Amino acid sequence: MVELSVSLYQTGLKAGRGREVVTNGFNGLAGKRFHFIGAGGIGMSGLIAQLIKHKAKVTGSDQTDGVVIEQLCRGGADIKIGHKEHNLDPATDAVVISAAIREDNPELMLARRLGIRIYKYAEMLGRLFNSYTGIAISGTHGKSTSSAWLAYILKNAGLDPNFTVGANIPQLNGNSGIGSGKWFVAEACEYDRSFLNLKPQIGCILNIEQDHLDYYKDEAEIVEAFRDFALGIKPSGILIANGEDKNLGRIITDSRLRGNDKKIETFGFAKTCDYYADKIEENSGLYTFDVYHNGQLLGRASNSVPGKHNVANALAVIAAASSAGIEPATILRLLPGFTGVERRLMLKAQLKGITVLDDYAHHPTEIRASLKAIKERFKPNRLWCVFQPHQYSRTRFLLNDFAESFKLADITLMPEIYFVRDSLQSKKEVNSQVLVDKIKANGSEALFIDGFGAICDYLTKHVGPGDVVVTMGAGDVWKVADEYIQWLGKNS
Repeated sequence: MVELSVSLYQTGLKAGRGREVVTNGFNGLAGKRFHFIGAGGIGMSGLIAQLIKHKAKVTGSDQTDGVVIEQLCRGGADIKIGHKEHNLDPATDAVVISAAIREDNPELMLARRLGIRIYKYAEMLGRLFNSYTGIAISGTHGKSTSSAWLAYILKNAGLDPNFTVGANIPQLNGNSGIGSGKWFVAEACEYDRSFLNLKPQIGCILNIEQDHLDYYKDEAEIVEAFRDFALGIKPSGILIANGEDKNLGRIITDSRLRGNDKKIETFGFAKTCDYYADKIEENSGLYTFDVYHNGQLLGRASNSVPGKHNVANALAVIAAASSAGIEPATILRLLPGFTGVERRLMLKAQLKGITVLDDYAHHPTEIRASLKAIKERFKPNRLWCVFQPHQYSRTRFLLNDFAESFKLADITLMPEIYFVRDSLQSKKEVNSQVLVDKIKANGSEALFIDGFGAICDYLTKHVGPGDVVVTMGAGDVWKVADEYIQWLGKNS
């Protein structure tokens, strides 16, 4: 395991009452006290699990209970439901907050009064990540799948990596893991510019589109953030970039990226890319393809995760794994063993001739890609999409794009928008009925139904054998799938 030569205190993590939190990588964390506010988030929970495995003492809180909180508590964390001052032990060494925590949070306010060092999740992750040889996977779409896929390959190639990913990986028993190797694979999120805390040896940018416009003012500012991420790759490092993305084209031509020993490798479907796919064949939604690097055939690849968009993700993974020193033959042998992460085109059940899926797509580009993959993979009589928009601000900013995204669904059912990081004013500016009307105006069938129970009732009355139902969105719409599956089980 790589050792961190400076303490977290020296890099800024100073506890209340002058105590220092000293660590060599993860090794020096035993007995240190960390309090996580917003502990149930996928990234926060993964970091908690890593700290617990190294015998740190972890407390925390979250607004809602659930499976993640239960797992953390079983693992040794003390997580309270609800945010209250008495949840925070004054002897805490450091407080870690999720991006969703507001300044008026009572635990955060107490931590400030006590002088306890406070870190955003991304800052804390960065301090651990940067003590290893890091691989950071960024992009508007595909981060979770690609970073999980890469961690899977590194682990099965014998490199035993550390990793933290924004989704549960069944094959790796969670969304984070601690290995004995030098590599640390991290999903790098652009929201709040959090990925700028990561200084990787290998940095990957899958794509760049408009998103998080509640934080960024426009697409140009988003591109600049990704440019800063690329510039943050270590001088002797490697940037792996989508060679067909127009926004990335503005980054990889930046002379500052080429002014040192940093290397740039591109990937894509065009033969002008360093890594490209050729002779692509689709069979029931799964793809096989030849992989080339600098014009040289590396071999034939096959995916076990559906969709053509995952061919592009596979190329990025191949480029990253090769840059980490794994032989191409080994990469191509391991590639099809990866079967995906939770909530990404996830098969939940097949009952009474009905297939039920769950998917995380919450951006127009992702919706189109997922619906196309579902059509290819399952060939449904009718495709029912239960879509829960995520954020009022995202829905308003991308309203017209959303309205065009559901053409491959036979019918889209929509509850109210999932409220997160939104203002009360934003709720007045758009709602699900507005989006439903826009979808219908574009020639697709859509229906607003208020409440998950009512949606499930509608499905029970109208879905038939040969149909596919997919719940879709970054909120809690997966509950509809679970409720509907229960009904199918009882009535099969």
